[in-house]
Amino acid sequence: MTSEVRLRPVRDDDLPAFFRHEQDPQANWMAAFGPKDPADRAAFDAHWARIRADPRIVSRTVTVGGEVVGRVAAFPVGEHTEISYWIDPRRWGRGHATAALGELLRELPQRPVHARAAKDNAASLAVLRKCGFVVVGEDSGYAESRGTEVEEYVLELPAWSIAQVDD
Repeated sequence: MTSEVRLRPVRDDDLPAFFRHEQDPQANWMAAFGPKDPADRAAFDAHWARIRADPRIVSRTVTVGGEVVGRVAAFPVGEHTEISYWIDPRRWGRGHATAALGELLRELPQRPVHARAAKDNAASLAVLRKCGFVVVGEDSGYAESRGTEVEEYVLELPAWSIAQVDD
């Protein structure tokens, strides 16, 4: 099923689907470090205007059978490149996040690449590990969606790694 996953540059007509995906309370709780108010469309639009205006950010729409099912991105944080992804909760458990992240990593020339995930987000940690990421540290931060501090793992795709994700 994951062989159907495709990435393409983000288009204007993808944004309504991205916004819908962020309305799921369970998805926001699991992601932990999402938007302050997922229902604030103006903040969402401003956020995506900044992302799309920054040439250092690689953002891609994830499609399956032509349907928008999520997004993946790589972006600078200080001296590092970090990745993030969000898949429509109705599509969870089908390998789409792993396939999409694997495709994005094949597109990125730089290593190492970093990621963060809430310690209790077992599904996201599994995706990252399948793509070759290893835990290199721990951190915590205030998670708006949970209204509390959340512990997270800091992960790294090592400099020697080339994403070899099985579909």
